Amino acid sequence: MSGRVEYEPASVKDLLAEMKDTAELLIDLSYSAVLHGSDDVAAEVLKLEERMDILQLRARMSLLLAARKPEDAETLAPVLGVVGAAEKISDAAGDIAKVVLDDIGVPDAIRAALPEAVESLVRAELDPSSEYADRTLLDVNLETETGVRVLAIRRGGDWILNPDRDTELRGGDVLLLRGAEEHIGGVYETVTGSAYEPPDVPEAGIDDLERAVDSVVTMKNMSELSVDLAYGAVLFDSTDLAAEVVELEAEVDALKSRFEAWTLRAASRVDDPVSLRGLVHIANSTEVISDAAVEISEGVLRGLDTHVVVQEAVEESDEVIVRETVEPGSGLDAATLGGRQVSTETGMTVIAVRRPDEGVDEWVVQPGPETEVAAGDVLLAKGTRASADRLRDLVSA
Repeated sequence: MSGRVEYEPASVKDLLAEMKDTAELLIDLSYSAVLHGSDDVAAEVLKLEERMDILQLRARMSLLLAARKPEDAETLAPVLGVVGAAEKISDAAGDIAKVVLDDIGVPDAIRAALPEAVESLVRAELDPSSEYADRTLLDVNLETETGVRVLAIRRGGDWILNPDRDTELRGGDVLLLRGAEEHIGGVYETVTGSAYEPPDVPEAGIDDLERAVDSVVTMKNMSELSVDLAYGAVLFDSTDLAAEVVELEAEVDALKSRFEAWTLRAASRVDDPVSLRGLVHIANSTEVISDAAVEISEGVLRGLDTHVVVQEAVEESDEVIVRETVEPGSGLDAATLGGRQVSTETGMTVIAVRRPDEGVDEWVVQPGPETEVAAGDVLLAKGTRASADRLRDLVSA
C-alpha cells in the first residue's frame, strides 16, 4: 500500500460493514484464483487487499476519536479486535493469491478436477464501445439473460462490492464475473470486445486429485461462512452465533490436518514434490482466517458490553443471522429444505447446517434444496427479522 491515509469523518458501523463485505470478497476471489489458476483474479485480490488496509486504518482512527473515557475503552476494545482480525483475513487472502502469482506450487491440473458445481470466475475490463457501457445492471439484465453475475466492480481505486440493479457500468470498469463456463465466454467477449480464451485443462497426473480440490472448495466455503457468522455475532450481539464460529473453527482445524496429510502422501507419488508446496500455504492461510473469525467474535464470547456504534448498526439493520435447532416432530423434522420450500415459506436463506455428533460434527455449507434435515440439526440462516420468526415457527414442534 502506498500513499498517505488521512482521517476522514466516517461512521464506524459503515466502515465495519464495508470491511465485512471486503473480507468475504477477498476470501472468495483468493480461493477462486487458485481453483481456476487465474493470475488476473489473483492480482485483483492484492488490489482489494490495499483497500482493506485503508479501511482498517480509517476505522482505527475513528475508534480512537470515539474513546473519551474508560468505559468507552472497555466497549471499544472488542471493536478494535474486529478491525485487527479483518486485517489478518485480508493478509491471509493475499497470501493465497500469491500462491498463484508467485508460482509457489499448485498442481496445474486442479482445474481438471473441479466439480461441475464450481462456476468460473473471470476478470473483464469494460470496453467503452461495449453494448453494456453506460447502462445499469437492470437495463443490461445480465444475470437473467445469461446466468452470469457481476460480483464486484473496480473503478480506478474505488470498489463497488455489492452492485445492484441501479449500478451503472462505465467504460474502463473492471468487472469480476461469475457464471457457468458455457455462458461466461460470450459475456466476456461482449464486455471486453476481445475473444475469450478458456484456460488449458491439463491431465490430472496425480491420483485422487479430486479429493484435494474438494478440500480447497470446502475450505473456501467454510472460511466465508466463519467470517459471515463472526460479523453476525458482533453486529447482532449473538452468543449463539459466536459459539458456532468456535465450532466451525474446530472443524476447519480438522480439515486442515486431513488436507496436509493428503499433501504429504501425494508428495511421495509425484516427480517434483515442491510442486505441491502451495497447498500447504493454502491450508495455513485457511487456519489464519478461521482463527481471525474467532477473534472477531471474542468480545461477544467474553460477554463484553456492545459499544453504541455496534448497537446502532443492529438497530438500523433489518437483516439478521439466526441459529435455530430443529425440534422433533416439527415441520422440518425428516424433511428436505426444498421439499418444505423453506426459502419461499419463510424468506430465510439457510447458509449452513450443523449436525451434532459424538465425534466431529458434520457441516453442510451452502446447503441446497435436496439437503435433508432432522431433529437436533442446527440451522444457520440469514434474512429479515420477520422472516426469522417464520423460520422459528417452522422448526418448532
